[in-house]
Amino acid sequence: MVRSQSVGARLADTSIFVVLTVAALLCLYPLWYTIMLSFSDKAAANAGFVRFWPVGFNLSSYRIILEDAQFFRAFGVSVKRVLLGGAINLILTVLMAYPLSKAFPGRHTYMWYMVFCMLFSGGLIPSYVVVTSLGLQNSIWALVIPGAVPIFNVILIMNFFRNLPKELHEAAYVDGAGPWYTLLRINLPLSLPGLATVTLFSIVGHWNSFFDGLIYMSKPDNYPLQTYIQQLVIVIDPQQMQNLSTDQLIQMMKVSNKTLNSAKLVVAMIPILLVYPFLQKYFVHGIVLGSVKE
Repeated sequence: MVRSQSVGARLADTSIFVVLTVAALLCLYPLWYTIMLSFSDKAAANAGFVRFWPVGFNLSSYRIILEDAQFFRAFGVSVKRVLLGGAINLILTVLMAYPLSKAFPGRHTYMWYMVFCMLFSGGLIPSYVVVTSLGLQNSIWALVIPGAVPIFNVILIMNFFRNLPKELHEAAYVDGAGPWYTLLRINLPLSLPGLATVTLFSIVGHWNSFFDGLIYMSKPDNYPLQTYIQQLVIVIDPQQMQNLSTDQLIQMMKVSNKTLNSAKLVVAMIPILLVYPFLQKYFVHGIVLGSVKE
């Protein structure tokens, strides 16, 4: 009887392993296909011959992107946006979540107001009017100020603070610690998983956002990376072709919008892939603890 149960358990484990492996491969294949497509030849990509390996291997799509000075300018704008916007998001999230984690008169009113703001917004046109009337258009502040307080992150950190042992705060209060000391020396060190989680959300959100750069920036020099690569298409002007060298003409003939778009996706996801491993170990822990209400 025990042996049959052991065999059944092994079969169940094997079945689960096989199902999860197949699911993981299905999730990874689009990413792998995009990478292979970016290294493939124009004709093979347009004909649909690319499956698991690049066909007509070449780096022409990456050369077109990396040889453009506007690419590095847009990359710098995105890095600046991530650093500035991520810092503002984190600071304002903590400053708003900490008092809301305490009991005080009118707290529920504030909470309902936050939930309402999370579910409903003023709309695109009022947001655009506000940004332009404040003189933020064509500046980095137009990319970071409208989303300075992410409500979902505030709720996550607020619940994280509420789940901390109350005895710690009581002991700190008895020893004469004030609210700022309690926040900086007790809450923040114990909330690293939650802070890492909301930081990852902010980084990914700022890095992947392209639409706000499109509507708030009228000058291409101010485009963040995602807006820049969203607008990047291959347009071959016959007059410009006369000024191209033979090598440049060959390179242009090897690239299509399909391969270029794949290269854009690959280049855009590299920074996130570099940052995510350092925050991944906190991610699940922070989500679980921050989503539980005491």
